[in-house]
Amino acid sequence: MSIRTIVVDDHAVVRTGLRLLLDAEEDIEVVAEAGDAREAVFEARAQKPDVILLDVVMPGRSGLEAIPDLLKESPESKILVLSMQDDAAYVREAFASGASGYVLKEAADAEVVGAVREVAQGGRYVHPVLGARLVAADADERARAEEDPLSEREHEILRLLALGHTNQEIAGELYLSVRTVETHRAHIMQKLRISTRAELVRYALAHGMLDEPG
Repeated sequence: MSIRTIVVDDHAVVRTGLRLLLDAEEDIEVVAEAGDAREAVFEARAQKPDVILLDVVMPGRSGLEAIPDLLKESPESKILVLSMQDDAAYVREAFASGASGYVLKEAADAEVVGAVREVAQGGRYVHPVLGARLVAADADERARAEEDPLSEREHEILRLLALGHTNQEIAGELYLSVRTVETHRAHIMQKLRISTRAELVRYALAHGMLDEPG
């Protein structure tokens, strides 16, 4: 039986390229395409595919935000995230959201096809270089945790909060949902044992976070 696949990307030319690539394989069939998260959820409900090849950055809701809804509509589907982001933090968030694989848009055709097959068979896929970065990032995070309770993502969000950005603005800049930002904010407050934005600003100033670039 063919691996029934949905391709989700807001660029029609990317969807067409992926459809041609995957349909050329004897064991893979693209059964639908979607240009945004809403269409993707609709197609997942209708098609119940084996694999959903999902872009991260799309208009409206991001791919990562859509993963729980996609899996709710089609629990047996495997999510293979397709992203331009080669940051280990995005890989971690994708898997935490329920993805089974993470492949870069710049990957070779053979890698994309192999990743689709891997997740369809119940495995997990991440490019070896990204996997190594993820392991290294986790090791660095454990070492930092002994001196600093905040994760790299929490530092990023704390800095933006201290600079006066709203939860909505931070969500847009980091391609996160507002709920995720709110959760991170609550964890930051809890870890630092503070309760006001003023205390956040003081902490950021004391640790030189407002002097960082970006």
